[in-house]
Amino acid sequence: MELQNRTEVRKGTIPLGNLVSWLFKDVTVQNMSNGLISATLIMTGPAIILLDAAALGGFTNQQSINWMFSVYFFGGLFGILMSLRYRMPITGGHSLTGVAFLSTVTAQFTYPQLIGGYLMSGLIILLIGMSGLFTKMIKWVPKEVISGMLAGLVTSYVVRLVPGVKELPIVGGAALISYFLLMKFAKQIPPALGAVVVAILTLLGTQGLEIDQMGNSFFIPSIQTPEFTWMGLLSLALPLAMLILSNDASPGIGALESTGYHPPIRRIISGTGIFSIITGFFGGQCSNIAGMMTAICSSADSGPKSTRYVASFVSGMAMVLFGIFSWKIVPFIQSLPNALISMLSGFALIGVLLSNLQLSFRGKNYTLSSLIAFIIALSNVSFFHISAPVWALLFGAVLARTIEK
Repeated sequence: MELQNRTEVRKGTIPLGNLVSWLFKDVTVQNMSNGLISATLIMTGPAIILLDAAALGGFTNQQSINWMFSVYFFGGLFGILMSLRYRMPITGGHSLTGVAFLSTVTAQFTYPQLIGGYLMSGLIILLIGMSGLFTKMIKWVPKEVISGMLAGLVTSYVVRLVPGVKELPIVGGAALISYFLLMKFAKQIPPALGAVVVAILTLLGTQGLEIDQMGNSFFIPSIQTPEFTWMGLLSLALPLAMLILSNDASPGIGALESTGYHPPIRRIISGTGIFSIITGFFGGQCSNIAGMMTAICSSADSGPKSTRYVASFVSGMAMVLFGIFSWKIVPFIQSLPNALISMLSGFALIGVLLSNLQLSFRGKNYTLSSLIAFIIALSNVSFFHISAPVWALLFGAVLARTIEK
């Protein structure tokens, strides 16, 4: 009977009542805590980086709330549905690397053009998922080159950590100490998460915050009007889709496979495309399987293998609530000092920078092409209205396939 029920779950035919009873039966302290850690990881630093990118793009308050609502609500919903459908820790979220990329290009497009780029990116991912081209497409651009480009993108954020600490020495000092202490003595708690929490608590304890009163008025997210352009396709949609597939989908699927699961790759990628299109209509760049969050929820710390899907469910529920209350959360984050936002963005991306630098230069095959991709992305210079990350991938891939082949 148990085998029959599990087969029904995989086929998606299990009755709702049985699914709910199984869910409550499988809840443990381990998968609950890991699910909350996973959600907190994306609800702290990435949320701040998102609003920083919105500010650079000149977004209105309502556009910023739309963006925050869409990526967290639909990203959480994606994780809820996928984890229950397949009883695997397939954890939903949005692409942090995508947000870091958008911070370099939002000022180059109008808001409707950004929405059009998001929709085209989701459509590209959907077509790749349906066709099964995911693996072949990623192989053409070496992972080392993609990591070099990404490292160049986030370096400017991490560097801003230094002047932020200088401007707020008490807050920055407390955050730095907590970061290193957690890294040394409490490895189960992400150091970036601890630094963000300590920094905000220290700021509240030493200074006051004046929150915009608009946060007290309820705001209903609305569907946005897109504008489609060729430049949006080349400079926005294509690199965003590649970042989502290579830096979120690929690590997420790899985390599932490394822990003994057999994830439905085509359905995960196609689902990412569908949810990203829906998210795009509400002003968000994507909703996808989250690499780091899936690694957390699928790890042995989440308890027995058969119950780890609950961690992804809990993470998704927390994200959905975060998205629903974005009309309250956005004004709070916007009230934080610019120095603190720069500091928190830096803490949130230290791990991303370190891991991508290690991946880019740990071998001897593509060191030059990875370095070129890193330098071009770091320059943040556009040619012919095509952004630096696109040129970084292009030059890096050509060098990798010719000079360093």
